[in-house]
Amino acid sequence: MSLTVEQTKERNQALIKEVLEVYPEKTAKRRAKHLGTFEEGKSDCGVKSNVKSVPGVMTIRGCAYAGSKGVVWGPIKDMIHISHGPVGCGQYSWASRRNYYIGTTGIDTFVTMQFTSDFQEKDIVFGGDKKLEKIIDEIQELFPLNHGITVQSECPIGLIGDDIEAVSKKKNKEYNGHTIVPVRCEGFRGVSQSLGHHIANDSIRDWIFDKTGDKHPEFKTTPYDVAIIGDYNIGGDAWSSRILLEEMGLRVIAQWSGDGSLAELENTPKAKLNVLHCYRSMNYISRHLEEKYGVPWVEYNFFGPTKIAESLRTIASHFDDKIKEGAERVIAKYQALNDAVIAKYRPRLEGKKVMLFVGGLRPRHVIGAYEDLGMEIVGTGYEFGHNDDYQRTTHYVKDGTLIYDDVTGFEFEKFVEAIQPDLVGSGIKEKYVFQKMGVPFRQMHSWDYSGPYHGYDGFAIFARDMDMAINNPVWSLTKTPWKKAA
Repeated sequence: MSLTVEQTKERNQALIKEVLEVYPEKTAKRRAKHLGTFEEGKSDCGVKSNVKSVPGVMTIRGCAYAGSKGVVWGPIKDMIHISHGPVGCGQYSWASRRNYYIGTTGIDTFVTMQFTSDFQEKDIVFGGDKKLEKIIDEIQELFPLNHGITVQSECPIGLIGDDIEAVSKKKNKEYNGHTIVPVRCEGFRGVSQSLGHHIANDSIRDWIFDKTGDKHPEFKTTPYDVAIIGDYNIGGDAWSSRILLEEMGLRVIAQWSGDGSLAELENTPKAKLNVLHCYRSMNYISRHLEEKYGVPWVEYNFFGPTKIAESLRTIASHFDDKIKEGAERVIAKYQALNDAVIAKYRPRLEGKKVMLFVGGLRPRHVIGAYEDLGMEIVGTGYEFGHNDDYQRTTHYVKDGTLIYDDVTGFEFEKFVEAIQPDLVGSGIKEKYVFQKMGVPFRQMHSWDYSGPYHGYDGFAIFARDMDMAINNPVWSLTKTPWKKAA
């Protein structure tokens, strides 16, 4: 029997109280501020966010280096990104995000390659600036078709005081203005990968935009130029989004940063509109482009047909009737596909309960796609969200939804045991825990090696994957702990 909204709220508050009782008093007091139940009509979700994780708990967050190298800079395909420091950080972030791109790897594109300065003890003692200079020289000799280099600082660089800015300026002059960007994204900065996004945005502002000048005089603008901001082309997402924008009559002049290039970054100030997918990681540069270059920006959501149609119309509202008519034409074109997908999968997924815990925008943006399939989101939260993320989430979640910020491994397991969802969508660190508990799971950071999930074509893949996870016959061979007890 399903619970009423008030019964759901009472259950959630009791569950939160039960979870907090395990902690020491001080820890319980801190964590209580990050757990709650959404109250309809409130301006945010009622939880505290973007503060340091509690020492000793199993957090699911990453670091500033992960936010810069792994998210913002890493997918820029024609630049080489040096993981400057010990080998582990570069190794761990090596090609793990599935940022698809077009090019010849090792010749003119380098996304799936790892470049590291491989710091040793002597580099910590004597400094690594000379080693960095040598690495840049080797890169220029071995990979002459690279269009630029970034230096992604790991923790030791900031601790020992290496001057990566001076090295970058020196090599920039030595190689006739070749773009070399120092990025101060040491992992100890900030409370999560979120500060790494901000640092990376600022480095683009300071070392790309402020130095570009009239570098591409051959570039001719049109009234319909847009840049896709904050789509990292995981599983081909940016491509499936780009198709829709081009079909409605727009010209995509840049992708930030999945399948993106240095020239696209440099030309972005010439766009007529920036369409922003991942608000958390790219709102900083979007605001800068509006303030300095007068380029407006608008958020969009291409998960599920309902939100896609809303977003296409919102984007079209910034242009003339030609683009508005184009948006309606695109929506109509894919209606038959949407109807077929929903007719096939909704009967199999209707009423299924889902709990989410992801980064970026997914804790809210994917909700519409689930609801298009008749599924219900009963809990959601952000790894590294800020208060403005939780404000935006109020437009997606229903009254009584369980909200958890920077949820610990212990809390998440207890919440799932108590609420008993039909599906959990989270990251790789959570995947096997819940599968071993007998709970269907989808990895919602890299789409579990599937995708794309954006766009109309992506919705068909999304629906198939959710059905495949929940209705897989393997679950008949195992039982969740609560079903065993029953």
